[in-house]
Amino acid sequence: MKLVSIRIITADVKRLVSFYEAVTEADAVWANDLFAEIPTPAGTLAIGSDKTVPLFGVGSAEPAANRSAIIEFIVDDVDAAYERLRAVLHDVVTEPTTMPWGNRALLFRDPDGNLVNLFTPVTDDARSRLNV
Repeated sequence: MKLVSIRIITADVKRLVSFYEAVTEADAVWANDLFAEIPTPAGTLAIGSDKTVPLFGVGSAEPAANRSAIIEFIVDDVDAAYERLRAVLHDVVTEPTTMPWGNRALLFRDPDGNLVNLFTPVTDDARSRLNV
């Protein structure tokens, strides 16, 4: 089994895609107006319209309702990423902070309220655990 993507359902695909293009510095690949993917070396972040939900089952997903998952990206320098993104981040939960498990992390919410964590492993143990 291979994890291929994580999909976020949203009522505003263009807004969310634009936000994640800024965060990842990657261009989205658009399938159509209702679906786009942002490829990364480790997997793909897919963004789909709430208009597609009935295809899976009416009410099976709800935009802007996530309160349990955190979308995480490893970055070379979380402090530099924070400086680069300050203008587009409107809901910072935790400014760059070194966590007890050895990652320096920045936690914020995307425009739909989903939690996003950018982090840099800063201890030898954390770098070893993540093979970086």
